[in-house]
Amino acid sequence: MILSDHVFLYCERGMSGALLAEPFNAASNGAFLLAALAGLLFLLRRPVGERSADQFLLVMLVFLVGLGSLAFHLFATEGAKLADVVPIDVFMLVYLGFALNRFLRVPPGWTVLLLIGFTGIVGMTMQLKCWDGAIGFPSTDVPGASACLNGSAVYLPALLAMLIVGTMLRERGHGAAPYILWAALIFTVSVAFRSLDLALCDALTMDGRKVGTHFVWHLLNGLALFLLLRASLEVGPAEAGRRLSQPPRDTTKANSPEADAEAVTPRRFPL
Repeated sequence: MILSDHVFLYCERGMSGALLAEPFNAASNGAFLLAALAGLLFLLRRPVGERSADQFLLVMLVFLVGLGSLAFHLFATEGAKLADVVPIDVFMLVYLGFALNRFLRVPPGWTVLLLIGFTGIVGMTMQLKCWDGAIGFPSTDVPGASACLNGSAVYLPALLAMLIVGTMLRERGHGAAPYILWAALIFTVSVAFRSLDLALCDALTMDGRKVGTHFVWHLLNGLALFLLLRASLEVGPAEAGRRLSQPPRDTTKANSPEADAEAVTPRRFPL
């Protein structure tokens, strides 16, 4: 792979190597930047004790998603493609780890194992090919084989994870549940628009110029990422922060005769 090689994946670009060949796809990346900015403002409105480094990291990753995608739709090279893909993959892993550990209280060790499993599933979907109505993992080059759903199949594990986490949180009455489930619904629609980009290429034009549907994927994903950032605020401060914020123990009562008697007398608990 040569980083300077051009990549032609979307309807709006066609086979053009021009910098501004994808004006709609490029401009629509503003949705990611607005989502990150809105998420940052919501985060800064929280009391200092209710902010955490991982929440700021999620906001920063959304900024990088927008910048990386913008670079790819401007330059359309293999190098720019890496700038687009890497922040997305990192965000998926970091957010899933955040959700497992902070929302569902999964221990760190199990969180790491689940993230490894998730990475493996994503890697498998990247190898998934579709051709002539068939789907699978061809060991050799098959004529007409291409990435399923126009390459959108790689996002299906993330969608499934959002649905599972959101449903589990809803059963627990967690405040993050509605944000995650709405984000999953919006993400489902956005994946459909991404998948249909080339299929509807000839049907969607503006002033004689093919537009496609990929820019809608950006707009909807910007909203979905904002909802995920908003969901991340539905956690309290870290355990250490909670302990530090607890009122000091009343030592006067602790050293009183009543406290000594209470310590000696065994407590009875109902069976």
